[in-house]
Amino acid sequence: MPLPRGPRWAGDPYPGGALPDPGRADPAVLAVLLARHGWRRRGGAPGRYGRWTPPGPRGARTSLLVPESRAFPDSADLLGEALDALARTEEPAAREILLALAVPGDEIRWRRDVPDGHRAGPLAARWTAEEELRSAARHTLLAAALAGRARAGYHGARHRRAAAAALGDVLLLGAASGGRTLTAFAPVAPARPLTVRLHRALHAAREAVDHRRATGGMDAFDAAVAAGVSRELTEALITLVKGTEGAGVTISWAPAAGIPEGCGPDAEPVEFSPGDLPALREAGARYRRAEPSVAVRLTGTVDRLRRTGGDGAGTVRLRVLAGAEVPHVRVTLDEESYRIAGQAHLVGLPVRVDGRLDSRAGFRRLTGARGVAPVTVDEAERDRLMKSLQENLDFFEEACGGDCEG
Repeated sequence: MPLPRGPRWAGDPYPGGALPDPGRADPAVLAVLLARHGWRRRGGAPGRYGRWTPPGPRGARTSLLVPESRAFPDSADLLGEALDALARTEEPAAREILLALAVPGDEIRWRRDVPDGHRAGPLAARWTAEEELRSAARHTLLAAALAGRARAGYHGARHRRAAAAALGDVLLLGAASGGRTLTAFAPVAPARPLTVRLHRALHAAREAVDHRRATGGMDAFDAAVAAGVSRELTEALITLVKGTEGAGVTISWAPAAGIPEGCGPDAEPVEFSPGDLPALREAGARYRRAEPSVAVRLTGTVDRLRRTGGDGAGTVRLRVLAGAEVPHVRVTLDEESYRIAGQAHLVGLPVRVDGRLDSRAGFRRLTGARGVAPVTVDEAERDRLMKSLQENLDFFEEACGGDCEG
């Protein structure tokens, strides 16, 4: 199902394309960010500034002078020169460092150990590996956002719209070269709760997998739901690990904002291996089986009608307006209820119906439908619904087979 919003690719490396303000940037934070991305301090005047060089062969010919504090008159000039040099360098991590310095944010990194054959293989194979990594990253973030909406082992179609909207401030950075690495930048305001949930869910999933492999029991997965583990997360992790020699997710906290309460400092990645796949698949199936159907009273507009003959029962699709956080549901109705739904559609009215959202169908189907009745709406909403009806009238007449009038 396409997401209305979600994590987006960063365009400019920093907001507005402008460098962070040297007058406001914290040199200590810059030093932490440089070290996090593999830069090394190689001398400098103790207590005044440090000389930093990037990892790899460029380290011999590229360096930054970063003041240790603002205590000296030339610190602002040194910091401005360092930021300008960082913006012009070809180092891949430079844009991430500048972005994190301009806007305090947590970094989430996905890593896949793709076999050498995939890295050096045909362009199509590399493109597939990169798409798999992007998909795994998006769905990992979506699982964390869903956990913020409700505690459930299986979310299905529920809360997808709100969860996807919560990802709108998350930026996906960097090239997923060969499907090996990808980084997301999550601004502390407002995305830190999302990052904290993901941190806790990943560690809970790792512990549950270890428990399953050590004891054969699945009870740790049941307890892990409270930490945000769900079928959606296990499927994202399966996508991340499948076809690799191993994979991991690392969360690095924004140094300017500090470590969130209840979380440890930057640590090693939470890693998963192909040997974990059976436990993750078993957990996903268990979550789907265990999640109960939900009794609801829905209000929605009819946007599809279908039945095989000129009379009898039929199926309608409702665009949900109230009663459940799902965009659409399908409902099988008896002949009388189907007629009521068709008439309501013709005159531009929503309908109300009681039933149970079927968890086995991903909460996309309403079973045991009863009490179908049209709902009165105000004139503005009625006009909007009638406009939508006119735009889809040809389809409606074809679907009804001329039996929805009167």
